[in-house]
Amino acid sequence: MTTLTEAPALSTDTTANSRFAYHAYRILQFGFVAAPILAGLDKFLNILTDWEQYLAPFIGEIVSPGLFLGIVGVVEIVAGIGVALKPRLFAYVVAGWLMGIIVNLLLIPGFYDVALRDLGLALGALALGRLSALFGNR
Repeated sequence: MTTLTEAPALSTDTTANSRFAYHAYRILQFGFVAAPILAGLDKFLNILTDWEQYLAPFIGEIVSPGLFLGIVGVVEIVAGIGVALKPRLFAYVVAGWLMGIIVNLLLIPGFYDVALRDLGLALGALALGRLSALFGNR
């Protein structure tokens, strides 16, 4: 039995294991570059959805939703570019950002399914961060 800190070997071929892990790293990196950049750009375009529906009501009382979403869009674009250039750091930034989105969504009745999806994304970002420790300098 293995613990959380030790990973079971997929095979005795360490070269193949390393290659599979590297492919997983690159797939995750691509996803966490593309998704934040596209979502960030769409905060200005509203093609994918009306993003204001995902804001907790109290945010609109503090700041204009349009201004807030513009800031969110810029942060997401920067995070996506960061994952492209410095995945070892920005994977954790994206994971933290997603956790903030989850908290926001939990404050809005009816969006618990989206919060659950974002939890899966946050876990993927954490996995990217861990894999970046091995492959982030390539």
